[in-house]
Amino acid sequence: MTQIIDAELTENGLTELSAGRILLIACGALAREILDLKKANGWDHMDLTCLPAKLHLYPEKITEAVIESVAKHRASYDEIFVVYADCGTGGLLQTACDNMGVQMVAGPHCYSFFEGNERFAGISESEFTAFYLTDFLVRQFEAFIIKPMGLDRHPELRDMYFGNYEKLVYQAQTDDPALTKKAKEAAETLGLAFERRLTGYGDLEVTLKAL
Repeated sequence: MTQIIDAELTENGLTELSAGRILLIACGALAREILDLKKANGWDHMDLTCLPAKLHLYPEKITEAVIESVAKHRASYDEIFVVYADCGTGGLLQTACDNMGVQMVAGPHCYSFFEGNERFAGISESEFTAFYLTDFLVRQFEAFIIKPMGLDRHPELRDMYFGNYEKLVYQAQTDDPALTKKAKEAAETLGLAFERRLTGYGDLEVTLKAL
């Protein structure tokens, strides 16, 4: 498990933290966004530990990994918050969080909460032919899309995988021209039309602010 811990945590150790601290157990694909939000909002009472982003390739493993992480850190924090949506667990993660008495981010997946769950629910049925990328997935396009699907070795499989998609929607958390350029290249690679939306952090920011 990859951990991103504040300096206070590193210096004092998990057992010496002051009262009122919150631990965020998050998907590694959200690490940069959460750290940016922590810095921008001065959320010094929050610490972050991340599970490997590659678990998104194996959603059946997410729930158990979260359970283990909660058990590991529960005694050291006043509150633990799970920064995952359902993420393909079929409701199992929500059930586990309910059983453990911890909260998690609402929504089916990160595409929904970045867009805003209410807005995403309203547009999803008209966008069932859209393939979504976030800042993280644009940066990791080769590692999380091309290589796992074998498109680096067998590019001829592209149309089999993506033939039913019509456009690539880049949900931009940051206004970064270099990432936009890379997202356009990803759309070209997949043979899809390109659309960019500057979503910011959406319901992720709203949810963490409520903590």
